[in-house]
Amino acid sequence: MGIAWDRLLTLHNLSNLIDILVVWILIYELIMLLRGTRSIQLLRGIIILILARVASWYLGLTMTSWILDQVINWGVIGCIVIFQPEIRRGLEKLGQRSVFNQLQQEQVQTEKMIQALDSAIQYMSKRRIGALIAIQMKTGLEEYIETGIPLDADISSQLLINVFIPNTPLHDGAVIIQDGRVAAAAAYLPLSQSNLIPKELGTRHRAAVGISEVTDAITIVISEETGEVSITRNNELLRGMTQADYLKYLRSQLIRKAQKPHRSLLAEAVDFVRTHFRGDKQ
Repeated sequence: MGIAWDRLLTLHNLSNLIDILVVWILIYELIMLLRGTRSIQLLRGIIILILARVASWYLGLTMTSWILDQVINWGVIGCIVIFQPEIRRGLEKLGQRSVFNQLQQEQVQTEKMIQALDSAIQYMSKRRIGALIAIQMKTGLEEYIETGIPLDADISSQLLINVFIPNTPLHDGAVIIQDGRVAAAAAYLPLSQSNLIPKELGTRHRAAVGISEVTDAITIVISEETGEVSITRNNELLRGMTQADYLKYLRSQLIRKAQKPHRSLLAEAVDFVRTHFRGDKQ
């Protein structure tokens, strides 16, 4: 017995599906907006009241249901007053959310991160302070973040330098950057067992190569012995990079990554046609 797709794919069902998706998106955006603020506690209280109202109706508690109805009805006005800062901030974000503005903001944030990395690299390289910094790309690094000390901090050169100062609690291990923030410090990365790694390189370089063997992360290594700056990605070790070298590399990899998600469908279609057309001609 086959599935009656003509009955399932109706305009009514499609509108219901869109309705559900819109509600879930609104709930998700509300939670993300309130996350990390005191208002999240109020939101939990509201959810408890709603659940209590449903339970009282189910159990037939007439008086309790009437009281909760009054609290919920008048609570709508109270919520507008209580959540006024969050509502205003959300409307401002909604007005600013366009493809161009979002792309521009991502590029600005990426460039700030690169500048912070550059300042920290220059400071530590000149003073031969060993460092290991992994930047998450497409492959998640959650399992390695869990091995370190969670920070969830803004990226700054001062923070990175302080983390890797010798004989401090966090200096031993890697800093992991995720979604433009310092997710963790003192994290452990897998060591490579490759025989191709030069013998003079130590544990930091083996960890950098090791993470590049299992993920697509960009990892920056500063040698404690020589101050040399190296970068690993996709099982490739780039040694002896100058300031101009690593800045060019980071910008080409990170800024291009920020632009890629916003590429138009038309551009993707044109590339697809060009690729297949050239293949047919050959």
